[in-house]
Amino acid sequence: MTVLSNFRLIDLHPTLADFRAEAIAGLQRQPKFLGAKYLYDRVGSQLFDRITELPEYYLTRTELAILAAAAPALRELLADSLLIEFGSGSSRKIRILLDAIPELRAYLALDISKEHLVHCCRNLAGLYPQLPVIAVCADFCQPLELPDLGELSQARRVAFFPGSSVGNFEPEELATFLENTAHLLGPGGGLLIGVDLKKSATLLEPAYDDAAGVSAEFALNLLARLNREMAADFDLGQFRYRACYNGEAGRIEMALESCSDRTYRIAGETVHFAAGEKLRTENSYKFDIGEFQAIAARHGFRAERVWTDPQQWFSLHYLTVIG
Repeated sequence: MTVLSNFRLIDLHPTLADFRAEAIAGLQRQPKFLGAKYLYDRVGSQLFDRITELPEYYLTRTELAILAAAAPALRELLADSLLIEFGSGSSRKIRILLDAIPELRAYLALDISKEHLVHCCRNLAGLYPQLPVIAVCADFCQPLELPDLGELSQARRVAFFPGSSVGNFEPEELATFLENTAHLLGPGGGLLIGVDLKKSATLLEPAYDDAAGVSAEFALNLLARLNREMAADFDLGQFRYRACYNGEAGRIEMALESCSDRTYRIAGETVHFAAGEKLRTENSYKFDIGEFQAIAARHGFRAERVWTDPQQWFSLHYLTVIG
């Protein structure tokens, strides 16, 4: 493996014991729920990359177009900063910023999927040899303090959270995430964040339940991961994927529904599913622009700029830490 002088890995990955405890607790509660972050192991991350290429999934191509159009303005806002990306994924979006802002001090990627994170960050380090690239494997949904980064510790911090992943947080989780992020960035810090906008179910539901079945495969990989990592015995053929828009709550609700009445084993524990019982894998909340800005203002951020597309499907917000 080629040694890259501008690449560094910091491994703060949650332990398997942490994952096991959360998984068992989530499967034994009513209703059953496992957090969206656990969808993103190596296989899950690859499947999600496939989802972003699907014709029904408007989010990625729309956000990429917004980023490209906003790039000159973002150069002025983000120059000379330490750019921190939450959930680095396939790195397509960050490359727009790295190309547009050569004055960045460094790029730091935070992601829970270690193998995928390292692969993507090593590629970026090779493409941008003058840019320090730091991969931090960690759960950014939890309070986080960055390790000592030497002289970079004094750089202004700007976080980048694309893809509308912010919609996966429940309202109280979103409040906590924003407050934790404001603390991580500190006074003068910035947050560039993608936010999906409210629209009709006829557009939303196919985006999360595509005709090719990749979204279903992505959700079912969660059970496959439990089988691989925790000696579980889930029969994936006994579950069907569901995704529907709850207009009153303003969210897409995704779940795996049991086709039969069965008991499964996981890490020495038993979990029972009644026929028709659902395991919620994630929600994806949608917002109005003013609604999201008001939430951000209550939890440590001031709205500075917002960009959107001609159809008003998606928005990109630039916020700064208050105080």
